[in-house]
Amino acid sequence: MDTLLPTTVVGSYSVPEWLERLKTEYYQRRISAQHLAEIHEVAIKAAVKDQELAGIDIVSDGELRRDNDIDYLLARIPGVHIPQRAKTDYFDYYDAEVTSPLPELAEGDDSASLGLAADFRFTRQLTQRPVKFSFTGPFSLSRRIRDSAYSKPGDLVRALARRLNAEARELAAAGADFLQIDEPFLAGYPDQVELAVEAVNMVIDGVAATWALHVCYGNRYARPSWEGHYDFLFPAVKAARVDQIVLEFARKGLDDLRLIGQHGWDRWLGFGVIDVKTSEVEPAELVASRIKRALEYVRADRLMINPDCGLRHLAPEVARQKLRAMVAGVALVRAELGAEVRAEVGAEVGAEVGAEVGAEVGAELQPAELQTTGAKSREGETK
Repeated sequence: MDTLLPTTVVGSYSVPEWLERLKTEYYQRRISAQHLAEIHEVAIKAAVKDQELAGIDIVSDGELRRDNDIDYLLARIPGVHIPQRAKTDYFDYYDAEVTSPLPELAEGDDSASLGLAADFRFTRQLTQRPVKFSFTGPFSLSRRIRDSAYSKPGDLVRALARRLNAEARELAAAGADFLQIDEPFLAGYPDQVELAVEAVNMVIDGVAATWALHVCYGNRYARPSWEGHYDFLFPAVKAARVDQIVLEFARKGLDDLRLIGQHGWDRWLGFGVIDVKTSEVEPAELVASRIKRALEYVRADRLMINPDCGLRHLAPEVARQKLRAMVAGVALVRAELGAEVRAEVGAEVGAEVGAEVGAEVGAELQPAELQTTGAKSREGETK
């Protein structure tokens, strides 16, 4: 993307209270799936418009069709058994299990599509801006499945990765060119990072798109599920064939930026500058100061600006204000960088022009000086 310090969201957007109620109504079987689908479309249109009005460069569908980060996919994956699909609240996790190996898809078989490509196509026709489409990765999905089918640790993760790879291929065929894998559970299992990276690469394999990997510390009911630092992620994440890692910094502080320099991460960084676990709106100046700190470790043309995590649990007006503050903070830094570039260019041009003018003046003056010198020499000889 040509825009300097492009802004985006991580994925989810604020879920209005009325949508929460209607989703729960659906899970209590009080409204139909068709009714809920129409409601989702209205909510997604509003979410995309909110992002555009805030000035976000790369928008998302807000993941508003998804009841949480796990169940939307598990409910669609053949071979995942969910005994009870009614919920007391739409955000509850299903009790899911796998009792036999997941069926493998033949190459080119889209008969068991999870429907993500259709979700993307709907969002794509709503906006002229680039669209980022995210989905939960195989490692995190596996953490919510009771597995009695696979004897070897990691085989369920790999099976899920193969299934998601088929879905990613379908997304790319639909025109999705910026895809993000979310691994919100990985921070709770730091010893499993190599397996998670292996699975990420399986999802990405053969899919021509810009790929991001988001790793956070959980965002369950606007609270972190784990605490710590990103040391566990490095250097293993360097083996991930992604173009960008998307990390949270606003809530945790900026100390982990050291890992970017320490481990020589030279790809894009999705830099979290907005704390999604508080309703307090950051001043634009604070956002700008965080970005300037990140620029000590990451080149400006490799830095993307986003909130720490999804905005799902923020009230709609708070989410809008936070996005506007993020965009305003980016604008401050862009202006400073632009002024620096103009000053540098001006100094270089001035030096070059000065040298050229000096050379030209010297060339013009040299014959006259030689003439004067020659005349004085001849005068001396005459005397």
